[in-house]
Amino acid sequence: MKNAVRIAALISLSLPSLVAAQTPNAPAAALSPSIVKGSRTFELRTYYTNPGKLEELHARFRNHTIALFKKHGMTVVGFWAPTAPPDAAANTLVYLLAYPSDEAREAAWKAFNADPEWVAVRDASERNGKLVTKVDSVMMKATDYSDLK
Repeated sequence: MKNAVRIAALISLSLPSLVAAQTPNAPAAALSPSIVKGSRTFELRTYYTNPGKLEELHARFRNHTIALFKKHGMTVVGFWAPTAPPDAAANTLVYLLAYPSDEAREAAWKAFNADPEWVAVRDASERNGKLVTKVDSVMMKATDYSDLK
């Protein structure tokens, strides 16, 4: 019983610091000094599709989404289709966008998501089921030794 009390006491002492570390107002980790001051914001996005929907996603980007990205000030750096491992090759699309700043990124996505043309394209492309099951997004800044800034 004494061990259970000790464990409970340790958890109660540790829990506030764990919660604080996960709250949105917790201090952000210090950025690397190797990041270029004034770097554009880059966003690496990985889309995972439902089985059999990858080519429909490619078509949506090819025929509609890229133009809408440009309309809303997003710079398309490139798109990639994984070739390995096999499960990634069958259902994954990776692409990189660039924005003048973090604030420009926020504004661009807000405008994009509210654009009636995008809503219509998305809804039409998903009339036979959702294309995407999950999206991973990683925000990045250029390093001082990067060719792409």
